Amino acid sequence: MAKRRGTLAARPFLSVNQADDGQARRAAGEDEVAPVRPGPAAAPRNPTPSRQSLRGLDWFIFFLADVQTGFGPFIAVYLTTEKWTQAQIGLVLSIGGIVGLIGQIPGGAIVDAARSERVVAGFAIAAIGCAALSYAAWPIFPVVASAAMLHAAASCVLGPAIAAISLGLVGPRAIGERLGRNARFASLGNGVAAAVMGTCGYLVSSRSVFLVTFILAIPTLLSLSRIREAEVDIARAHGSVPREEPDARSTSVLSLVRERALLIFAGSILLLQLANAAMLPLMAGVVTTRSSQWAPVLIAFCIVVPQAIVALMSPSVGAKAQAWGRRPLLLIGFGALAIRGLLFATVQDPYLLVAVQVFDGVTASVFAVMVPLIVADVAFGSGHFNLAQGIVGTATGIGASLSTAMAGYVSDKFGSSVAFVGLSGIAVLGFVAIVLLMPETRRSA
Repeated sequence: MAKRRGTLAARPFLSVNQADDGQARRAAGEDEVAPVRPGPAAAPRNPTPSRQSLRGLDWFIFFLADVQTGFGPFIAVYLTTEKWTQAQIGLVLSIGGIVGLIGQIPGGAIVDAARSERVVAGFAIAAIGCAALSYAAWPIFPVVASAAMLHAAASCVLGPAIAAISLGLVGPRAIGERLGRNARFASLGNGVAAAVMGTCGYLVSSRSVFLVTFILAIPTLLSLSRIREAEVDIARAHGSVPREEPDARSTSVLSLVRERALLIFAGSILLLQLANAAMLPLMAGVVTTRSSQWAPVLIAFCIVVPQAIVALMSPSVGAKAQAWGRRPLLLIGFGALAIRGLLFATVQDPYLLVAVQVFDGVTASVFAVMVPLIVADVAFGSGHFNLAQGIVGTATGIGASLSTAMAGYVSDKFGSSVAFVGLSGIAVLGFVAIVLLMPETRRSA
């Protein structure tokens, strides 16, 4: 694709200003904006998003993060208490992982085809609530395996739906700051849910975690209902723009999947996950070996520290992405990951390893915002924004799946320090790929 002055050349559609004039002021939740003057070919505009819709999206993401937290390591703990073998637990987790991997692209296509992202998200949340209740009520293999598949399939739809609702509300010019705000509320939700569910599991039983997850689906749905349907512009949510004449080339799926920037970015995300996914599990094993008594506490802090950094940094990342462009932030994210791997390989004090997790927070802050933001840049005007998210999501799943197996093998054969250095080297490779291959995708007015 041709480039000019560091931005992607626009296809023959209306400018971002025409398609989204006045929306940037809505990212902070303001109530009144200047009236919009659509261009001559623009379709009638939906009302600008109200504070109610923006706050509803905030709380929807917060409670959804709470709900999703219940399906983390708590599954293994609960099934272990139910006398499941590790082979059975691993099989169930693998089933969910496979469904989650192959469902990314179909999930994005479903959201693109939907006439209401809110309805799709509502059904997905209801499905996850039913999956949680199934775990708690009937912990037998057929039910648990079915629940794992249902949860994974629903999650494939929810990620694109959240990004689509966000884009439909605020438009492409304000989406960077909105995604930063989304990441903040997701991080806060993860932290609160982990504390609440851990306490319930300790004081009541591990089964109670899934009952809490089911109950949390109710405020999640209520928050979703606060987002006004009329304020979510369907065309924008799918990455479409008004056109004077139909353009089959720019809106074809084949044209999208051949997009050089999308393919390079998906490959970079694969490298990111290949380097990142195994680092915390591998480090957990190292900490347990060096300080078994304090290992659970140290691992908990290693999870909490990055979440706190994400909550603090994500809104700034969204703002800087618009001011600096996308590539500098991608380089910061890969650089922090490479440094983290080298520090894990050399730091011996288990308590200092917690401090190293600050770099994990930096990387997570960058990519929580950059992944949907760059996909929105590249897919702008195609009408297949959510399908493009599914392509990148598939690359994410492949990288994460390969990472743990690869790092575990290297650690067993050559030691954990060599494994960490290898993971750091993969992050450096991603850094180089961004420098040499990745175009700047920020669009000028």
